[in-house]
Amino acid sequence: MTDTMFATDVSALDAADPLAPFRERFQLREGLIYLDGNSLGALPKATGERLAEVIGGEWGEGLITSWLEALWSTAPRRIGDKIGRLLGAKPGEIVATDSTSVNIFKALTAALSLRDERTVILSEATNFPTDVYMMQGVEAFSGGRVKAVTVAPDAIVDALTDDVAVLLLTQVHYKSGRVRDMAAITRAAHEAGALVVWDLSHSAGAIPVDLNGANADFAIGCGYKFLNGGPGAPAYLFAAARHHAATPVLSGWFGHARPFAFEEDYDPAAGIERFQCGTPPVLGLAALEVGVDLMLEADMAEVRRKSLALGDLFIEQMQPLCDAYGFELVSAQDHATRGSQVAYAHPQGYQIVQALKEYDVIADFRAPDILRFGLTPLYLRYRDMVETARRLEKVCATRAWDKPQYHQRAAVT
Repeated sequence: MTDTMFATDVSALDAADPLAPFRERFQLREGLIYLDGNSLGALPKATGERLAEVIGGEWGEGLITSWLEALWSTAPRRIGDKIGRLLGAKPGEIVATDSTSVNIFKALTAALSLRDERTVILSEATNFPTDVYMMQGVEAFSGGRVKAVTVAPDAIVDALTDDVAVLLLTQVHYKSGRVRDMAAITRAAHEAGALVVWDLSHSAGAIPVDLNGANADFAIGCGYKFLNGGPGAPAYLFAAARHHAATPVLSGWFGHARPFAFEEDYDPAAGIERFQCGTPPVLGLAALEVGVDLMLEADMAEVRRKSLALGDLFIEQMQPLCDAYGFELVSAQDHATRGSQVAYAHPQGYQIVQALKEYDVIADFRAPDILRFGLTPLYLRYRDMVETARRLEKVCATRAWDKPQYHQRAAVT
């Protein structure tokens, strides 16, 4: 292999990139190529300043008065409305709250409350595990009355029988990056009498989403990937206004119509607030809001255009490595069905991802053999795609991946 493999001149692309100025607003070490923003987004430089303000001023000086004076108590709704602008939701249809897993449980039980004559929660095999685990948890909680069922990814529509109450699907698959047609699948589910919960964890901030345009029922997603909200950032939950009478099983005090009346019996709030549960995590919400505000400054159409262009370039650069070292592209080349990542299968996928860190490239691995390369257009450059392929070729040519320490799986991959 020679450097002529990677001779593509990308300097003109980087020079003409309208998103290039965003890179300077993230904390990224010089020389590092970060291709894991689809798992944990990079740190916006403004986040530290905002958290220092919240900790030192609002908490340190304002103390409990900041629930009102610093607008802590209304942060879930305020930030939810901002996320709604990214996802095609109306004000009052999204709340930033809890974790993705907890929100899945709430959304599923809310949907079931609207289809209580039906007994099946349906999803695809190979969905992200927490989605299926929460389905199984609902089944156990119901004493077996509700059944959690998974089918092959391409069998979803045919499996929409008249006992399916709710379909839980991820719009952008976490391994392959395959994009589902939200509008078409939602329409098919509605025709079968079922509701749909969409997992947007790999969609928000990565691809254009139009929840109301697709007539979506419910959706959930995390705040720490493309929204750059930080590790463990609060998640969000969307409920279409027409479903605000639904009753999620988790009935915490911030979902009460009058939380500070301290009434003995639960009376759910009238709107999206009923999908809250416990006390809002103020520090996490503050960090998330910085990431969401930054995302809102970008033109989503331009974000998507660059994401696809980065992916095309990387696939082009990887082709010689596929031929020489056995990488297999598992992401779609078709733009309509590829999210903001490119994934390859390789028998030594785990070891290769670990060895890449020696060369200042951070990607990630998903069992059993998938290398994921996340494409985050706000801070990645075209030159990074070429350089990643160059460094990966060195890892393979020198067998840098074949060190003993890389054959032991870490607890977090």
